Amino acid sequence: MNKPLLAGSALAIAAVLAATSLQVWSTTSTDAGAAEAREIITAFTTSLQGELKGALKEGGPVAAVTMCKDKAPAIAEDLSEEHGWDVGRTSLKPRNPANAPDAWEEQVLEQFASRQQNGESPMGMTYASVEETADGKVYRFMQAIPTAEVCLACHGTDIAEPIAAALDKAYPEDQARGYSAGEIRGAFTLSKPM
Repeated sequence: MNKPLLAGSALAIAAVLAATSLQVWSTTSTDAGAAEAREIITAFTTSLQGELKGALKEGGPVAAVTMCKDKAPAIAEDLSEEHGWDVGRTSLKPRNPANAPDAWEEQVLEQFASRQQNGESPMGMTYASVEETADGKVYRFMQAIPTAEVCLACHGTDIAEPIAAALDKAYPEDQARGYSAGEIRGAFTLSKPM
C-alpha cells in the first residue's frame, strides 16, 4: 500500500470518528457525563489523527505503528490528567495487553457485538452507567470503534509484510488482526468518580 493512500486513510479514520453520533443506553447515565465523555473522545481522535498524519508523512505506515505505540497512550494520559477522567481504549482482541478489558468493559464489548449482530450500526454505538466501586460511585462510558476500510492495513487479514513485522516488533502479543470492514474493533473507555 502506498503512502498517499495511507495518509488519506488517516484523515478518513478521523472523519469517521468525528462524525459519530452517540446514544447512551443506560437509565443511570447522566447527559452531562455523556456529553463530556464525547468531547474527550473527540479530543483524543483529533490528537491521534494529527500524530498519525505526521507519522505517515514522515515515515509511512511502519512509522505510524511506532507512533501509535508511543503516542496513543501518552495522549490518553494527557487527556486523563487534563479532564479528571480515566481515558483509554480497549478491545476483546487488544493489540497492547495493557488495554485488555476489565470485567465491565468486557460485558459492554460483548453487548456491542450482540447489538451489531442484531442489525445496529456500530457508528455511534455507546453505553454508559454508574457503577458502585470500593471507592464510591464511578460514571463509565464506552463508545464502539468500528473498523473502517482504511483500518485494514494494520487490523485486517492481509497485512503487508513490513507493517506486520513492525506490529510484531512493537506488540509481541498482538491480537488486533483479522477484522473486516464495519466490524467493531474495540471501544474508547472513560470513567470518572462521581
